[in-house]
Amino acid sequence: MKIIPLKEGNFSVSKNKEFTPLTIENFNEAKGIRMSVQPFLIITEKDHILLDTGIGWKNKNGKTVVLEILEKENIHPDQVTKILFSHLHKDHIDGAIRSTDQGFEPVFPNAEIYIQKRELELARENEGNQQFDLDILEKIAGLTNIIWMNEDEGQITDEVSFEVVGGHTPYMQVFWISENGEIAFYGADNLPQESYLKYHVAYKSDHDGRKAMELRQKWQKEAEEKHWQILLYHDLDKAVLRF
Repeated sequence: MKIIPLKEGNFSVSKNKEFTPLTIENFNEAKGIRMSVQPFLIITEKDHILLDTGIGWKNKNGKTVVLEILEKENIHPDQVTKILFSHLHKDHIDGAIRSTDQGFEPVFPNAEIYIQKRELELARENEGNQQFDLDILEKIAGLTNIIWMNEDEGQITDEVSFEVVGGHTPYMQVFWISENGEIAFYGADNLPQESYLKYHVAYKSDHDGRKAMELRQKWQKEAEEKHWQILLYHDLDKAVLRF
């Protein structure tokens, strides 16, 4: 198993869910929540698996950061076989499609896209919620390669399992990828930063902060016992936490 962090950058996020890159010049003055946006590509013997897709951030040259990292790793977007969405907030999905002169197209055209159906229904019921980008979301939902998920837990492949756990959103789902004795765990925004394990806090920004806190405590114990590699989507400094 190979884990490739696809870090788009560190950002300051306003109450309106606007993302501003953090720089040396503005770091001390930046207002809002500070976080990275960091999808992951997991390469197994059978699949190239993308865990969330980021916001599609572009560098100063207009090139998409995620695609630039993949190019340096000699990986073409066509090689991605699966996209697993933890939830549907815009900073986790907007990088899945891009605008062209012919309209919107998938960035990873050969990938099956796994979406929790109840999370989509939740987003549609919350029109106006700035955490969702419904325009982009509806375009993604209209693609032909969507795998709609309705179960609370199960296996996607022999190597990939999932569970709908709630917490950050009502239908947040987390993933385990296991191969040759290695286990990579993606807790998404229930466990986005290493500091969430140090301070047992129920965050008000979560749908159910207490549940998310309890899940983190449970996962930390399992990680220590089974030597997980925990993937940190929003950590400013670290990508993978190894136990």
